[in-house]
Amino acid sequence: MRYPHAIIAVLFLALQPCLAQTDYEPSETNQPGKEYPKVDSEGRVKVEVLAPEANKVQLDIGGVKYDLTKNDEGVWTGESAPQEEGFHYYQLNIDGASVPDPGTKYYYGAGRWGSGIEIPATDREIYALKNVPHGRVSEQLYFSNITQAWRRCFVYTPPEYSKDTNTKYPVLYLQHGSFEDETGWASQGKANLILDNLIAENKAVPMIIVMDNGYAYKPQDSSTEGNRRPQSAFEEVLIQEVIPMIDAEYRTKSDRAHRAIAGLSMGANQTMRIIMNNLDKFAYYGGFSGTSNYPTSDKIDTKTFLNGAFDDGKAVEEKIKVFWLGLGTKEPDPFPGSVGAFRDMLEEQGIDHVYYESPETAHEWLTWRRSLYQYAQLLFK
Repeated sequence: MRYPHAIIAVLFLALQPCLAQTDYEPSETNQPGKEYPKVDSEGRVKVEVLAPEANKVQLDIGGVKYDLTKNDEGVWTGESAPQEEGFHYYQLNIDGASVPDPGTKYYYGAGRWGSGIEIPATDREIYALKNVPHGRVSEQLYFSNITQAWRRCFVYTPPEYSKDTNTKYPVLYLQHGSFEDETGWASQGKANLILDNLIAENKAVPMIIVMDNGYAYKPQDSSTEGNRRPQSAFEEVLIQEVIPMIDAEYRTKSDRAHRAIAGLSMGANQTMRIIMNNLDKFAYYGGFSGTSNYPTSDKIDTKTFLNGAFDDGKAVEEKIKVFWLGLGTKEPDPFPGSVGAFRDMLEEQGIDHVYYESPETAHEWLTWRRSLYQYAQLLFK
């Protein structure tokens, strides 16, 4: 039987919503055995939650809320618009209360433990779990005399570290961003998988990576508590406590030529200040999406910026072997302007640097995964 073209077109359009949903797959961030949430090939996120007594349920992702619909069994389902590739924090809103999705693993970000979902990226091979030798991520607990509190960092040791007990390794100190913690780089950031893959391809030197918590404060005097904001003591903790501990407990090459530092966003700003105050301890710097220690104007006064740390460009150039900056092409203000002004200052001072732009990404983990992938290949060579 022949159908008129118009009828065929109508039938095709009517079937499109059904066809669009046939390639939904469970997210790689799901808890074991959980079917939802799901992601389709266009980046839509589909969620399902049992809440029979609820009156309104929404999916909150990317700053946008999507209404879910309830069936007769009290199961709410719905989907988002297509999301950009990479890792996203999200939550469910049930009658006004924001809660994690019980179907996903939980991640610490945005100042809370909550849900996360992965939209498969075109270059996800760089951080994929592959059949290559794998390093180990260990929890390192320590008591900080500076903060008078127990703290922890996570330490990545490369493949063969536990087998070849004579080799010593260079160290990268790698910091998270604001409202995140020491779990971020090994969890959301997949730093260990990135290094495993680079090392397996002989693109990076085997190295130790130390991931500490960038929030560190001295105990406040009871007479002033509540009257002033506590000052960060992270630089003191890192320089006086963490680095000596790592050098004592791990087989490190403990000179500045074999020590690097890097961070994302807040961590980029912290590490910028730390390296410029401690050029005798670090020879490599990586700033991923840094801003607040960078200027907000289009001109830097090098005599006042970071206490004149960049006023002698030649001295900085001689000390830092790799000065690396990275940014996503979709980063919001003030990041492009402040990083641009910082680069202008480096060029005026004759300080060589590497600049990388992550295509089609904003202030997000895919930008920082790509940044680590690029930066790590330049270290200790």
